[in-house]
Amino acid sequence: MLLAVDVGNTNVTMGAFDGDELKGTFRMTSKRIRTSDEYGLTLCGILEHRGIMPSDFDAVIVASVVPDIMHSLGSAIVKYFNIKPIVVSSGIKTGLKIVTENPKQIGPDRIVDAVAAYELYGGPLIVVDFGTATTYDLVGENGTFEAGVTAPGLETSARSLWNEAAMLPAIEIQKPASILGRETISSMQAGLVYGAIGQTEYIIKEMRRESGYENLKVVATGGLGRIIAQETDAIDIYSPKLTLEGLRIIYYKNKR
Repeated sequence: MLLAVDVGNTNVTMGAFDGDELKGTFRMTSKRIRTSDEYGLTLCGILEHRGIMPSDFDAVIVASVVPDIMHSLGSAIVKYFNIKPIVVSSGIKTGLKIVTENPKQIGPDRIVDAVAAYELYGGPLIVVDFGTATTYDLVGENGTFEAGVTAPGLETSARSLWNEAAMLPAIEIQKPASILGRETISSMQAGLVYGAIGQTEYIIKEMRRESGYENLKVVATGGLGRIIAQETDAIDIYSPKLTLEGLRIIYYKNKR
């Protein structure tokens, strides 16, 4: 089995693959500092609770945008799984040709998403990831990573709103019944959700116009992406497991 690990700014998301089949997904926070033993015991406990043993895995692949935890996490995988993980970084085989001005600045999460979207749906396309940041990445018809846009994520915007405005409460991010908010919570929800929909539609429209690509597909992922994808025709496909699928694809490219 293959353990795919996506280390984001908010969560560590894991997927257990048996061949091409995703057997289960698991999540824990990445904001808490842990030792290698704490990571190892947590990972083993989560997997064993689902009936999966660490010894069931023969490979681990990791993509991380949080360098500070990689030493402890990598050591935990070696110690508790007896596997040296493959880490998505420059030099690894992805099948993408990055033609931006500085390819090394492209985050591994964006590369993994782009690989998955291109392999599964073909190009040209825009890959939108609604995470801590909302990213929009342009992949050409021949698998070239050409450009990207980075904006604050939905939850990041929401936390900034209620942390910086003393009289605004923390709220659940969801689409309100109407854009015409008649009290504080629904007015905040309207601003966040409809604002994100508007941003998504405008950025996609401009990327489509400036790139000149016809028949451009738009593939979205990320936990809060479902809220936006349901409300706009600008997104063609919503794939919540896109990053894990990308890790699986990259693993097999490198295994061969």
